[in-house]
Amino acid sequence: MTFGLCCVDSTSRVKQRILFTISRPRQIIAKSQNARKPPRFSPPLNKMRVISDESKEVPSMNRSVPILCAVSLALAAASVTPSTTAAQDAPTMPKVLQITREFVKPYKGGAAHNKTESAFIQAATKAKFPAHYVALNSMSGKARALFITSYSSFAEWGKDNDLVTNNKTLAADFERASVADGALLDSVDSGVFTYDEDLSYKPHADLSHARYMEISVFHVRPGHAKEWYDLAKMVKEGHDKAGDSAHWGMFEIAYGADDGTYLAFSADASLADIDTGYSENKKWRDAMGDEGMKKLSEVSAKILDRSESELFSINPAQSYVSDDWVKSDPKFWKPKPMAASAPKPAMKDKKATP
Repeated sequence: MTFGLCCVDSTSRVKQRILFTISRPRQIIAKSQNARKPPRFSPPLNKMRVISDESKEVPSMNRSVPILCAVSLALAAASVTPSTTAAQDAPTMPKVLQITREFVKPYKGGAAHNKTESAFIQAATKAKFPAHYVALNSMSGKARALFITSYSSFAEWGKDNDLVTNNKTLAADFERASVADGALLDSVDSGVFTYDEDLSYKPHADLSHARYMEISVFHVRPGHAKEWYDLAKMVKEGHDKAGDSAHWGMFEIAYGADDGTYLAFSADASLADIDTGYSENKKWRDAMGDEGMKKLSEVSAKILDRSESELFSINPAQSYVSDDWVKSDPKFWKPKPMAASAPKPAMKDKKATP
């Protein structure tokens, strides 16, 4: 399993996460004051402050090295959802990601949340809305769902916003769905990220066969951008030398969090991929060498002031994906409902015999 980076797109709901092993991904987007889901097809949000602790402790190198170790381990599978414009062709890494986070009230997730989310999917399907999204449910940290939408550009996102504005029926359906969904939520927030090719490593754009997502968040101290890019280069060179399975996609904050915030996304086909990431750690550390690891640790401590990683499962019941994705694995994306058990035949009255 490897670590990767991703960005968020406000029109779709695909979750992404940054995987460098420094600490755990922090919450990158400020909480909304109301519990209603913000419009998914609105213009970019104003930048909001990051809500997280200000711990400056450099994580121990339990997998690789501080921050960049996680990236190398977590990105072994797909990184993010493909750009909507390329959905019919070979998937490409999206330029823009919009991520909506819904913090679910205690014990209001599961089937209850699946039901309210189905209203969004039904409305989008009926309108043949082109902006697809993937839903992620948290397996660590606070109960929440991430909805990730990807775009090839901000202009493409704007076109989808216009489609909703000009379709009164669709807009009304989304509004009703938001009100019902909001009853299950504590809060909602959103962020927008842009793809950074230089910080990414052999990214996989197709998530259609992914089942889990590791997301890590990193914040680079002001004035240390160059060292951040140099650090990523060092880590990638180590993976080249090790010949391991690492790969990830990296996204930088555009709206919704502090400048200098980056997300790494790593998709896994199964939890066994995480075991693979741990098992490949020694190979990568050997490729880096003692001096390389020491330098990596020192630079990480200097330029990074916080990081965090979380694990999510991909929820097909809350995702609105393309027909191509469904065809690639219909049992997962569109499972057939379980047939109701047939009622037992009524017992016939039997007359007592002497």
